[in-house]
Amino acid sequence: MTDSPTPIDVDILIVGAGPVGLYGAYYAGVRGLRSAVIDSLPELGGQVSALYPEKQIFDIAGYPAVRGRDLITALTLQAAPAEPRYILGQHAEQLHSDSTGRYIVTTNHGTEIHCGAVVITAGIGTFTPRALPVGEDYLGKGLEYFVPDPLSYAGTDVVIVGGGDSALDWALMLEPIAATVTVVHRRAAFRAHAATVTQLDHSSVEVITDAEISSLHGGNAVTHAEITVKGEAAPRRVNCQRVVAALGFLANLGPLREWGLELHDNRHIVVDSAMRTAVPGVFAAGDVVDYDGKVRLISVGFGEVATAVNNAAVHLDPGAQLFPGHSTDEQPAPTPVAA
Repeated sequence: MTDSPTPIDVDILIVGAGPVGLYGAYYAGVRGLRSAVIDSLPELGGQVSALYPEKQIFDIAGYPAVRGRDLITALTLQAAPAEPRYILGQHAEQLHSDSTGRYIVTTNHGTEIHCGAVVITAGIGTFTPRALPVGEDYLGKGLEYFVPDPLSYAGTDVVIVGGGDSALDWALMLEPIAATVTVVHRRAAFRAHAATVTQLDHSSVEVITDAEISSLHGGNAVTHAEITVKGEAAPRRVNCQRVVAALGFLANLGPLREWGLELHDNRHIVVDSAMRTAVPGVFAAGDVVDYDGKVRLISVGFGEVATAVNNAAVHLDPGAQLFPGHSTDEQPAPTPVAA
């Protein structure tokens, strides 16, 4: 959807169309609420669609493994009966109240969304990849920050820089496709899930720790990297045609900073156990939020957004029940089979 000539009127506006936002749209339907979902990207799925649509995701309940794009397809189908209004390629800018106390959110395209509550599921907001300190001239010439199409790496020598889940997941995903895969991490220990590290240990991926890429070389494209390893006098030369700098992303909440939200470390929104922010009627869930004990997993975000939507339902109607009942309650009881 592009610019809207007339205001959009819904019960809940969900800011962010990633997995958590899509599940929030489904749950709004469970509560009988009309929802709109806005995202600055031109397609549903947030970072999953933009950064790793072909990557296998292993921490979604009920799926031993699921491709990013398949997860987004399933979540979109799950939300479809609720008929959410999708506003893509636009980002939320201004937030203010109308004369009735409802909110009006205006986008950068001038679209107005009138709503009774807002649920922010914007991931890390506007994301900018952390740059590799060297070799920026090779960006797009062998150096990349994510792997949208693994098959384009077939038969190549790949160096992956980083020690988090994305770095190791991409290494394991590319292992059977690429000619060789080398992981370079500046620390001795990895930040990734323990099971992923164990899988890496049992793979053919070469691992170089306590090390950093000191330079990239080649003509019109990368041909090799020089890697400085702690305790070694001379850098190692590693042949490679592709380098993936999986160093994470810098968060930028953009215009949401002006909404009066309480922020932690200048990039995460502080919420309470009901997923309420410092602004009444504005809730948040997923990677964008922070509270004591927060764990940043998609699966955790699903529970958080269900909590946010249920509390938003009570905000909209103080007489409503917080707990909506189980989804199975809506199904007829099975007919007993005669003995």
